[in-house]
Amino acid sequence: MILLNFSHPLTPDQLAQVETLAGRKIERVVEVPSQIDTQQPLAPQIVAMADAAGLTPVQWQTEPLLVNPPSLNYSAALLIAELHGRMGYFPPCVRLRPVKDALPPRFEVAEIMNLQAARDAARTRR
Repeated sequence: MILLNFSHPLTPDQLAQVETLAGRKIERVVEVPSQIDTQQPLAPQIVAMADAAGLTPVQWQTEPLLVNPPSLNYSAALLIAELHGRMGYFPPCVRLRPVKDALPPRFEVAEIMNLQAARDAARTRR
């Protein structure tokens, strides 16, 4: 699986947690900077961010992809919409959480969110 990381670098422990939760080996991590200019329109910046992953249209649609989205909420929301358009489905996403009482602060992998399953379930509540 390819992990597209649009957030802070992941530690070896976090990557191992992702592999355990996903039940798959991470073949490659693609680090994509997600810093945006809040004074400029966001959509073109998000398109450039997705382009920076360096995947072909075929790869977007056929490779097993997992996404660690940006922490900034509106960047994450627009990125998920962009990726859905490229992939044809909502990508699974990594959710990190702070480790309670850890000094210095550190994060662990909380879950892999199946956004497509959440979307499909929501359709039943129309």
